[in-house]
Amino acid sequence: MTHLSVVVPIFNEEENIYDLYLSITEALRGRIEHYEIVLVNDGSRDRSAVLLNEIAQMDQAVKVIHFEKNYGQTAAIWAGIKNSQGELIALMDAALQTDPRNIFRLMPFIKKRDFVNGKWADHKDTWFKKVSSGFAKKIRNWIIGGSIYDIGCPMKLFKREVADSFYLYNGMHRFLPTVAKMNGFSVIEVTVTHQARKHGNSKYGEINRGGMGFMDAILIGWLKKRVILYRIKR
Repeated sequence: MTHLSVVVPIFNEEENIYDLYLSITEALRGRIEHYEIVLVNDGSRDRSAVLLNEIAQMDQAVKVIHFEKNYGQTAAIWAGIKNSQGELIALMDAALQTDPRNIFRLMPFIKKRDFVNGKWADHKDTWFKKVSSGFAKKIRNWIIGGSIYDIGCPMKLFKREVADSFYLYNGMHRFLPTVAKMNGFSVIEVTVTHQARKHGNSKYGEINRGGMGFMDAILIGWLKKRVILYRIKR
């Protein structure tokens, strides 16, 4: 059985795709015996599809999913999760701002928790992005209640049972740790390293992470107050 599935959403990342593949395989080789890499092409309009198909032909551990058009990051992540087979699922970004070697920084914690969320300790962003991100986090915490986990870091590791509990709507990829807790699973946050993007710019824009993230937080806060959890007495 596949032990680990690494799921990556991809949108117009032709400059990063081979580096992405090589970095994941180098990180996993010799440490995970049975793994798969699930690369989801979110309707890319560059040469991403061609490069992904070339990699899949070279390596049987690589599974490629092509969307007909750009459906968004949540759809790409969910399609990757649903088409994966691993007992454990790791999420990361295509631009390698998350280092796949950090999967093994999260791995020890999965023995006692169901969901391990990465948290960037040294974010290599502009001061404006850092300040705006900090302010947005305070607003989201106030809306949802309690302390929300780092929603900007794509690095996550969780069990198959957690994945099977998800039913996602657009924008909810930002709140997977919160959704996991709402579904009755245990969550922990672990520090991981942040790497500067080597090629290109972010394809999932700032507006996506700003205004829509605020509206999504309102929805999550509403759902959190109405979540139903129960245990059957045995």
